[in-house]
Amino acid sequence: MSDELGAPSGVPFGATTPDSSFTSLLSDRGLAPTWELGPGTLDAAEATTVLALRFSAGVVMVGDRQATAGNVVAHRRVQKVYPADSFSAVAISGTAGIAIELTRLFQTELEHYEKLEGNRLSLEGKANYLARMVRQQLPLAMQGLVVVPIFAGYDITSGTGRLYSFDVVGGRYEEKDFAATGSGSPEALSYLRANFEDDLDEAAALGLALGALVTAAEEDTATGGPDLRRGIFPSVVTITPDGYSEVAEDHVAEMSATALEARR
Repeated sequence: MSDELGAPSGVPFGATTPDSSFTSLLSDRGLAPTWELGPGTLDAAEATTVLALRFSAGVVMVGDRQATAGNVVAHRRVQKVYPADSFSAVAISGTAGIAIELTRLFQTELEHYEKLEGNRLSLEGKANYLARMVRQQLPLAMQGLVVVPIFAGYDITSGTGRLYSFDVVGGRYEEKDFAATGSGSPEALSYLRANFEDDLDEAAALGLALGALVTAAEEDTATGGPDLRRGIFPSVVTITPDGYSEVAEDHVAEMSATALEARR
């Protein structure tokens, strides 16, 4: 006899799974989601600019809130920065819908691994796993549905913040000080190269990250900077020895106003 998911009666669910991957478990059961695309193009919303940088106590990660479809603003309040687990975060750029689903699956994979193995993957292990997931999206990327994240976290073993960038084919690259991806990333990276300093405190790091995003929004029409009139502000998080934490919106609003004034 078998249960409704095809497991032999009396065998614990997932006991025959060869590894600790939630996706592998679904595939073994024939439940893994698949994408089948025919000819033609999709007018899918695109998430634009996200960035991350190290500071003395960890990492700060920032994402704008705008998504575009061609030359049209599709959404103004898209969330692009998500916790991966208690000590790491993912920021997304590219095709918004697929990127969000990939992030949710990544969160589930890390939780599934921790439940089965009784401990967390190392930070580098998480980055490698995310690279594998991005690589699996290559058939979609070949059709223009690209997903390119940034991953960052606090490495408890080494006692420092670490960050990783990726390319469209799943290449993983550990960055020393900062990273950015999305349509406004060239401008953001130029700003960070010119202004980054070692051992920034948290306040300085937050100001630098928002300054880079404001600069990107000025030069790249797809990137949405802080919108004081509508009350739309970037997503800003920190990952420190205390874990993942979202910066309060009123504080982000205050720093955004300062960054905009500095550009004027």
